[in-house]
Amino acid sequence: MHFDLVDLRLMVRIAEANGLTRGAEASHISLPAASTRVKNLEESIGAKLLYRTSQGVTLTPPGQAFVHHARLVLGQIEHLRGDLQSFAKGIKGHLRVFANTTALGEFLPPVLRSYLRSHPDVNIDLRERLSHDIVRAVTEGQTDIGIVAGAVRTENLETIPYRQDTLMLVVPHGHPLAGAGPVAFADTLGLDHVGLHQASAIHAFLRQVCDQLHRSLPTRIEVGNFEAACRMVEAQVGVAILPGSAARRHAQTMEIDTVALTDDWALRQMQICVRNLQALPLFARDLVDLLVEDAGAGKAPGPA
Repeated sequence: MHFDLVDLRLMVRIAEANGLTRGAEASHISLPAASTRVKNLEESIGAKLLYRTSQGVTLTPPGQAFVHHARLVLGQIEHLRGDLQSFAKGIKGHLRVFANTTALGEFLPPVLRSYLRSHPDVNIDLRERLSHDIVRAVTEGQTDIGIVAGAVRTENLETIPYRQDTLMLVVPHGHPLAGAGPVAFADTLGLDHVGLHQASAIHAFLRQVCDQLHRSLPTRIEVGNFEAACRMVEAQVGVAILPGSAARRHAQTMEIDTVALTDDWALRQMQICVRNLQALPLFARDLVDLLVEDAGAGKAPGPA
């Protein structure tokens, strides 16, 4: 049974796009050529890989198994390319990193700046995801390095402790809750909230918490980043739930206050997770080393 790398990439892109047409476009292959490749694959394997409906295509169980292994094979090829970089000039490495909102917005920028300066031949695909989605992506080989936070199951992965941060309530100066002591998140749901955009991991996490409380999050406005959220709070548009590191930093220049939350989930211990550290290409292990160094720096006196 012969497998073509073009076929492996095509099936992965079809799965990611949830459609044959978009998968073909992403692979720079015409739709008829892509359809023929899938048909030939199915004949070679002896099983259908796709369910075809009027709404598009979905993976059959054999298709799911094929895509899972295709991702692993393609990942290993990328690792091989990375390990041979020093012997083959002009070949660029490609590194995929998935991270939660706080790590992406607060801690990764200076680390990645340092890394990219010392690795000019490596490109990074950085995505924001929920922690449980990151674990699944690392497990399935969709990403090389993940940074997760909170109580998430990582039994099948290698993990390294990273930073620690705390979600806090941010209120404008003079707000009744300012200086009143820790508050439960549920007690803030009667107030207007300034939320992060719907694609952010914190937004999705707070929605899940609200679902468990059988309450809704009263979002007055959604913004794109921590600074914008703090500015909206300062303007008395509403209150916000933000990482303490970001809130305290912006509180130095804005008329806002931070209030601790009594909820256990507010304390967020982050972890670096990989499938197999030694199996990563050298340039990926270099980034893990920098993250570990950054974690050590974050343990200096004072909150991270």
